[in-house]
Amino acid sequence: MIRLFRVSIPSSVIALFVLETILIAGCYIAVANYVLDESVEFFLFYDGGWRSILLVVAAIQIGLYLQDLYEHLRPISRIYLAQQVSLVLGAAFLLQAVLGYGRSTLQLNKWTMMYGSLLVLLVLPVWRVAFFSVISKALPPERVLLLGTSPTLRGIAMRVNERPELGSMVVGYLNEDPDGIPHTPWLGSLDGLSQVVQQQRPDRIIVGLSESRGRLPVQQLVDLRFSGVQIEEAATAFESFFGRVSIPDLRPSHLIFSRDMGPRRWMVQLQGIYSEVLGFIGMLITLPVMAVVALMVKFSSPGPILFRQTRMGLQGKTFKLYKFRSMYADAEARTGAVWATKDDPRITPMGRWLRRLRLDELPQFFNVVLGQMSIVGPRPERPEFCAMLEEKIPFYRQRHCVKPGITGWAQINHKYGDTIEDTLTKLEYDLYYIKNVGPALDAYIIFHTLKVMLLSRGAQ
Repeated sequence: MIRLFRVSIPSSVIALFVLETILIAGCYIAVANYVLDESVEFFLFYDGGWRSILLVVAAIQIGLYLQDLYEHLRPISRIYLAQQVSLVLGAAFLLQAVLGYGRSTLQLNKWTMMYGSLLVLLVLPVWRVAFFSVISKALPPERVLLLGTSPTLRGIAMRVNERPELGSMVVGYLNEDPDGIPHTPWLGSLDGLSQVVQQQRPDRIIVGLSESRGRLPVQQLVDLRFSGVQIEEAATAFESFFGRVSIPDLRPSHLIFSRDMGPRRWMVQLQGIYSEVLGFIGMLITLPVMAVVALMVKFSSPGPILFRQTRMGLQGKTFKLYKFRSMYADAEARTGAVWATKDDPRITPMGRWLRRLRLDELPQFFNVVLGQMSIVGPRPERPEFCAMLEEKIPFYRQRHCVKPGITGWAQINHKYGDTIEDTLTKLEYDLYYIKNVGPALDAYIIFHTLKVMLLSRGAQ
C-alpha cells in the first residue's frame, strides 16, 4: 500500500486510477483522430482540445469515485458495472450540456463526445473485469506471516481475505494453537520461525502475541530484521489495514512516550487558521441555502428554527452547538438525553430529509467562525454522554485534545451507531485522525464528505 494524504491506499487502486485515466483519454483522442477534419495534433495542442478532453476525463473519474468503483474493485456483475459506467457518462454529458449553454470553449466537439463516450462504455467495463481477473492477480501480492493469535491479528487476516485489492496475502500464522485464526494456514510453533521464513519467503511479519514476552522469539526476529524482512507490531499493521487505532492494543505508555500518538501542536494551530477561513467562506456560500432551509423548518412544524445544544469541545470546554431543528419541539421532555436511533419518532418528516442531506448541520459554520469547532474533527458529543463514555471506554477523553468538527474521519468511515461497540470503533477512527491531523488528511475527508452529501448518505 502507498501512503497518500496520510492514508494508506492500496497500490492496485492507484495503478487502476492512473491506467484508467490514460485509457479514457485515449478513447476520446482516438475518436477525435477519426471524426475531425483537422489533425489530432492540431486539435490537442493548437485548438485547446486537450483541455476539453481533460475536463471530460476528470468528470468521468469523479463519477467513478462517487459510484464507489474505486472502493471495491471486484465487479458485482458485468451488467451492474455497465449500468454504473452509463450513469457516470450521463453525468459527463450533462456537464457538456451546461458548457454548451454557456458557450464555453471547454465544450468538446459533439461527435467526439458522443462516439468517444460510446467507446468508453464498451471498453471500460471489459477493462475493469480484465484488470481484476488478470492484471491484479498477475501483480505479486505482499506475503504476510502472522506471529500469534491475538484478536488484532484475526481481524487483520479477515480484512486481507475480504479485500484482495489491498495487495496482501496471509501465508499463515505461527503459534502453539493450531486453531487460533480461522481460514488461515497454521504453519507450526514459534520455535520454527526461521525455517518457515525460508520456506514461505514473507515480505512482512506481523507480531501479535497474546502470550507473555518470554514466548517471543526475540533473537530470531532480530536476525530476520537485519536480513531485510519487514517486522511490525500488530497495532501498527492494524492502522494501515483499517485506518484506525486498535484500542485493545493501546497502552498508557504508548500515549506517554510515542512521538507520533498525540497531535502536533503546530499542526493544530495551522488547522485552526485554515479551518476558520474555510468556515467563513462556507458560511457565505451557504447563506442562501440556509435561508431556504430556515423557511422550510419554520413552516413544517411548530418550534424554533435553530436547535441549540450544549456539546463538549476542546479540552473539555462546553459550547452551544447550532443546528437546524430536525426534531419536534421538546422532543426530550419525556425521555431525557438519549441517542438518536434509526426511525427515531422524535424526528420530523422534514427533519429526516435535512439529516439525510446533512443540511441540518449548516449552521455549524457559525461555530467554526467563532473558534469553537473545526471543519474536520471528532464529532462533538453531549457532556452527559461523555461522562458515561469516559467511564466505560478507555482513552475516550483524549478525543477532546483537538476541536470537534462538522465532519470527521469517523463520520465518513463508520455508520452512526448508538451502542458502546460503535462508539469504541468511532473512537479508534478519532484517535487515528488525531495522530495524523493535518491539511492533507482534512482535504481528503472534506472531499469524501461531499461524496456522502451528494449520495444522501446521511447520519441520524
